Amino acid sequence: MSWWPDTVIGVVGGVVVLWVALVVALWLSRPDELRLREAIRLLPDVVRLLRRIAADDSLPRGVRVRLWLLLAYLALPLDLVPDFIPVIGWADDAVVVALALRSVTRRAGPDAIDRHWPGTPEGLAAVRRLARV
Repeated sequence: MSWWPDTVIGVVGGVVVLWVALVVALWLSRPDELRLREAIRLLPDVVRLLRRIAADDSLPRGVRVRLWLLLAYLALPLDLVPDFIPVIGWADDAVVVALALRSVTRRAGPDAIDRHWPGTPEGLAAVRRLARV
């Protein structure tokens, strides 16, 4: 008997289970709708913020690597969650950015966001709320 069909089915099944777990985790950690709208509206300034923080050599290397990976994810045309899935499908980028901002804020401190913010003070206040600062 051939073992490869069982192996392929097992690998595909495992990937599907991991993907469903990711969608559930994104859904549970999503910001409320107001924060989600703010994040989508502020996305160009947030991308500039992420790039500036990622280029800051005074921050820990792990923070910078995390942000470069996030920027690469944002540049990809494929999403983790397809857009046809209601709510989270079109907002997965904003949720991933919010989670990354929270992580960066915990590690690098809120002053890193304040120092590198390229937008308006109102936008900074929204980003601080998004990052739960």
